[in-house]
Amino acid sequence: MMIKIVTDSSADLPIELLQKYDITVVPMNVSIGGKDFQEGVDLTPHEFFQKMFATTELPKTSQPSPATFAEAYSKFPAESEILCLTISSGLSGTYQSATIGKDLTDNRVTVFDTLAGSLGHGMQIIRAAELANKGHSIVEIIDSLTEYRNNMNIYILLATLENIVKGGRLSKFQGSLAKLLNIKVLLRRGEGGTVEMFEKVRGKKKSQKRLLEVIKISNKDFSETIFGITHTGNIEEAEALKNEIMTQFHPKEVLLNYMGATMGTYAGKGGMIISY
Repeated sequence: MMIKIVTDSSADLPIELLQKYDITVVPMNVSIGGKDFQEGVDLTPHEFFQKMFATTELPKTSQPSPATFAEAYSKFPAESEILCLTISSGLSGTYQSATIGKDLTDNRVTVFDTLAGSLGHGMQIIRAAELANKGHSIVEIIDSLTEYRNNMNIYILLATLENIVKGGRLSKFQGSLAKLLNIKVLLRRGEGGTVEMFEKVRGKKKSQKRLLEVIKISNKDFSETIFGITHTGNIEEAEALKNEIMTQFHPKEVLLNYMGATMGTYAGKGGMIISY
């Protein structure tokens, strides 16, 4: 029996991959400039960043309701097996909504916490879909995903701390000082799928160079590794980083896409997320 894959829109997967693997996407809710949107339904990433950069208030994102997940599950025949992969429970309440939603339907649903955001989440969806297409069971897929998830590295490059200040995670004084000193922040995935400080570096080029150094330090063979890079509209920088990764590490593939509203709200202008 074919396993059906469901996820939320924070995975930031290119539309062609969603279509290729027939992924059902439940939209995240976004409030910006006094208006409410559904990510990917009536708000594209490009439109989101245009609106975010034009407002002084930080956008607000919220998880889909359990009823919305239940509705997505119920679209499949009752005998279907459904695997739902959500953004990290350390970043959003989406995992909880998806779990409650499965109790509101008669379908057989397994919910998996990716402990990741953006393409770190998205690449796990692709892994699950490929395994499902090869006939693997839910148990086999979960076992493979758990190992893949636990060995994944995720780093976030912040070009500005403006949105961190707007969100109250940093004082205006600290933000102004960082701007004055040209401080760039490198974050990484922390315990339980949260985000934690990794390093502070002076200058954008140095921060990107430092990220490449961190990847190199692992001394790993990346020939079978897929890298994911998402950006907030700074496509030229993202392309340049992709080229450096391809040249230095020769990975199997590098996926490149816009960052969605969920992670983009905190990454801010010029931000990038790198997952591998």
